[in-house]
Amino acid sequence: MSSLKAEIVELIRQEGPIGIGRYMALALGHPRQGYYMKRDPFGRDGDFTTAPEISQMFGELIGLWAAHLWQAMGAPARLRLVELGPGRGTLMADMLRAARIVPGFREAVSVHLVETSPTLRERQAATLAGNAPAWHDSVGQALSGPVILVANEFLDALPLDQFVMTPDGWRERLVGLDAASELAFGLAAGTEASLDVAAPAGATFEQPTIALDIVGQVAGHVAAAGGAALFIDYGSTRSGFGDTLQAMKRHAFVDPLAEPGEADLTVHVDFERMGQGALEAGAALHGPASQRDFLLALGLAQRAQALSLKADAAQRGAISAAFDRLTQTGETGMGDLFKVLALSHPGLPPLPGFALHRLPE
Repeated sequence: MSSLKAEIVELIRQEGPIGIGRYMALALGHPRQGYYMKRDPFGRDGDFTTAPEISQMFGELIGLWAAHLWQAMGAPARLRLVELGPGRGTLMADMLRAARIVPGFREAVSVHLVETSPTLRERQAATLAGNAPAWHDSVGQALSGPVILVANEFLDALPLDQFVMTPDGWRERLVGLDAASELAFGLAAGTEASLDVAAPAGATFEQPTIALDIVGQVAGHVAAAGGAALFIDYGSTRSGFGDTLQAMKRHAFVDPLAEPGEADLTVHVDFERMGQGALEAGAALHGPASQRDFLLALGLAQRAQALSLKADAAQRGAISAAFDRLTQTGETGMGDLFKVLALSHPGLPPLPGFALHRLPE
């Protein structure tokens, strides 16, 4: 039994079962044993691979998107370029490199990273050497003045609570102990009277309070101070019911309760609720679009072709494979599974990549 699992078991023995959100927070962010606090989980040798690690094209297109937006804002002399959960710093490095072709952009921006993992901060510092990044522990600390904010696979890792509809009403889903003192899912004894959502018996409702608060905070800031935010993650364009909690280790799904602190825990993002929250906070809403449509609208095919013209046979094969992986359709393909949502100051024009994709306001 891992030390974190032993600590959670003892916590439950002393205090009783804990909510899914608290379990996720401990498994991912425990100061000493949390998953993100002690390792670099990205890439072939880690537990999962994100789009920036698949191809430089991903970050390059987003960098040019940000530079275009800066021009649409009137090219302010000072702008914060913020990334939430920046991983190894690969996305930001690719963004900055590509955006250097836009005169004045790099001189105007300062780089701000929201990251709590000491291990990943060290990796980001190496990747972004020479770009003078500033680190922050919370989103609020990074927001000051006009901002362009990017968050790729950030919302999916934020803890949420789950509730299950029973014949008596909604009951919170908890993590407790079974007869063998192993971690097990269960339900609270009492019902959740404050949850007024109609659903059939057996339905699971997920309450992503932290994610909604962050999106609302960012939306309110860009609406007041100027700029935009781009959220890229896997999830659904319409709200629904279901248990989306999953764990990943060495690129394979595992039991979310088996090894807390040793496997990544994520949930699917409810983009409809995120978008509605952004509208309520005063921001303009763009999307959600599928990752495939967004990247193709930004010129992914043309960028892949341009890179291939300068590549050898092996490199051309890698470029083609990366293009296919980023845009693959189907339920499990990144092109469809991942969605892109942007929030902006209401005075900005329509943003690139979202012409045909907009939630009803």
